[in-house]
Amino acid sequence: MKLIRFGEAGKEKTGVIINDKKYDTSAFGEDYGETFFENDGLTRLSYFLEDSLLPEITEDVRLGSPLARPSKIVCIGLNYVDHAKETNATPPTEPVIFMKSTTAIAGPFDNIIIPKNSVKTDWEVELAIVIGKKASYVSEADAMDYVAGYVLHNDVSEREFQIERGGTWDKGKGCDTFAPIGPFFATKDEISDPHNLRLWLKVNGKIMQDGTTANFIFDIPHLISYTSQFMTLLPGDIISTGTPAGVGLGMKPPVYLRAGDVIELGIDGLGEAKQTLVAYS
Repeated sequence: MKLIRFGEAGKEKTGVIINDKKYDTSAFGEDYGETFFENDGLTRLSYFLEDSLLPEITEDVRLGSPLARPSKIVCIGLNYVDHAKETNATPPTEPVIFMKSTTAIAGPFDNIIIPKNSVKTDWEVELAIVIGKKASYVSEADAMDYVAGYVLHNDVSEREFQIERGGTWDKGKGCDTFAPIGPFFATKDEISDPHNLRLWLKVNGKIMQDGTTANFIFDIPHLISYTSQFMTLLPGDIISTGTPAGVGLGMKPPVYLRAGDVIELGIDGLGEAKQTLVAYS
């Protein structure tokens, strides 16, 4: 299944995509969040779809994040060798974990707000995993059983805040609108091999990133197992798996986003998104 949420920001309704058409599932009565995933919502929703005549959604409707706000967004840094090299970082021997604020979540076609006083806002196309059930001290052998599905994520980053201001990376990652997600959530069965997906990103029509998840340093079972050793992952939580080479920070000289710039990005099987940069006001 492919799940969407649509409508005014903060008041999204639930929906699905069937044969490339969007349908309203708000009569199902549940948002796509922790309680939904925890209580086998995907199975229950599939039965609901079999027995329901769904109203179609117009093409001009706004799409929000396909997931209601999760308990956390866990991000993995430097998970592609080429990206580590371009940022002059040593490829890690263990996954690098940081957190992204859930208040950063935005829709896949919403504007990205350049934060107040920002001069180094950057882009990162990433495959994100959505957790389907509570996970603590999970083994790698069992890890894929905890995956509900996948989404496209732009891990927008402010590099001065992240790197030059001291402390952790988190404050350069969690600004409002810095986590556009979607256009849809794809259940695990929709993606035959998450370790062989092309992911790409353009800025103003120019390809900046063009990579493949085949180049992960740490694969998905390892990331889930490793993360679950340090925190309990709840249903609906997101693990964003890192970005390939081609970010603005890695260019010589570095290139950063300005108001009016347009980002387009996509991943095989997970659709495409488009965001316009606007200045903070």
